[in-house]
Amino acid sequence: MSRQTAALPPPAPGRWSMLALICLGVVGVLCTWFSATAIIPELVTDWQLSSTQAAWLTNAVQLGFVVGAVGSSLVNLPDILPMRRLMTAAAVIAALANASLLISGPTTAILARFVTGIALAGVYPPALKLMSTWFSRGRGLALGFLIGALTLGSSMPHLIRALTTGINWQAVVWGTSAAALASAILFAGTLREGPYGFGRAAFDPRQSIAVFKSRPLMLANLGYFGHMWELYAMWAWFLAFATAAQDSGLAPFPFGTASMLSFVVVASGVIGCLLGGWLSDRIGRCLTCAGMMIVSGACAALIGFAFEGPTLLLAVLALIWGISVIGDSAQFSAAVTELSEPHFVGTALALQLGIGFALTVVAIWLLPIFASLIGGWHWAFLMLLPGPVIGALSMLALRRDPAAARLAHGAR
Repeated sequence: MSRQTAALPPPAPGRWSMLALICLGVVGVLCTWFSATAIIPELVTDWQLSSTQAAWLTNAVQLGFVVGAVGSSLVNLPDILPMRRLMTAAAVIAALANASLLISGPTTAILARFVTGIALAGVYPPALKLMSTWFSRGRGLALGFLIGALTLGSSMPHLIRALTTGINWQAVVWGTSAAALASAILFAGTLREGPYGFGRAAFDPRQSIAVFKSRPLMLANLGYFGHMWELYAMWAWFLAFATAAQDSGLAPFPFGTASMLSFVVVASGVIGCLLGGWLSDRIGRCLTCAGMMIVSGACAALIGFAFEGPTLLLAVLALIWGISVIGDSAQFSAAVTELSEPHFVGTALALQLGIGFALTVVAIWLLPIFASLIGGWHWAFLMLLPGPVIGALSMLALRRDPAAARLAHGAR
C-alpha cells in the first residue's frame, strides 16, 4: 500500500478552489437545461401546445446536446480548443438561446431549445476534462462534485417555478438566462487548466472510431448508456408522475406542491454524486456504479406501488431514487478519462455523452406514450428498468477485465 501511495502524483495546489469555481459555473449554465420543462403546464395553456410539442420542448435540448457532443467529438474540438474559451462562448450562447423563449412561439421555442442543447455540449464535456486536469488523486470524488453541480443546476428551474407561484412563467426564463450569463463571465475570468493536462490533439476522425474498438471502453460506455436510459426520462417526467398521483386524490406531499417535490427529488442527486465519488475512490468504480444502478432500478420497479399512497412512502422512494439514479454518473466519465488514450480524452468523453444523450431522446419520447398505452403514469416507470439492469451487468463485466486495474489507481 505504501509503495502504491508513493507512486501517486502529488495533489495539485489550488485544486479545491478551481473545483468550486467550475462547479459554480456549471450550476448556472445547467439552469437552462430544464427551464422550459419546469413551465410546460403554463406553456401548454398560453401557446396551446399539443402533447407532442410539449415533449419536444424537453427533447429538443437532448437532441441538440447529442448533435453538439457528437459533432465536437468528430472534429476533436474538446481536444483542440482551449477549454476556457470553448466553455465561455458556449455559456453565452446558452444564455441567449434560453432568453429567446421570451419572444418565441411553439416552433421557434423548440428550435431555441435545440440550440441551447448544442451550447450545453460546449460546457459539460469540457468541464469534465478540465476537472480531470486538476485531480489525479480523488478524481472520482471531484467529478462527483461536478455532476452534483449539474444535478443542482438541472433542478433549479423547478425551484424557481415553485418559489414564483402566481407570477408569470417568464420569471423562470429570466432567472435561468441570467444564471447562465453569470457563469460565462465566471468562466472567462477564472478558469485555467491544471497540471495533469492531457495535451492537445490534431484533427483525426479515426479517434472517434477507435473508442468502439476498446473492450474496456465499450463496457464502461454500455454501463453509461444503461444509466442514461433511466436518468433523464425520470428527471423529465417525474413532475408528470407526481402531478398525476396528486390529481388521483393522494394526500399532500411532505414538500408541498408537485413542483417542489420534483425539485427536492432531482436536487437530492447531489448527495448521490458525492456519495458515489467517495465510494468510487475507495471500493472501486465498477462496484459503485453497479450498486447505484441496482438501487435505482429497484426504485423504478417499486415506486408504482406508492402511486396511490401513502404519500410518505412515495416521497421516500422518490428521494432514494433521486439520490441513486445520478450517483454513478460521474464515475462513467472518470472511467473514460482513465481508460482512454491521453490525447483524446475530450473526444472520448464527448462521444460517450453524445450517444448516451441520444438514448435519452428515445426514452423521453417513449415514456409518455408507454404511460398512455398502459392507462396512466401509475406503472409507467417500469419502462426504464432495462437500463439499470444492462448497466449493472456491464460494469460487473468490466470489473473482471484486466484493464480495470487502471481505474482509480487500482480500485475496481
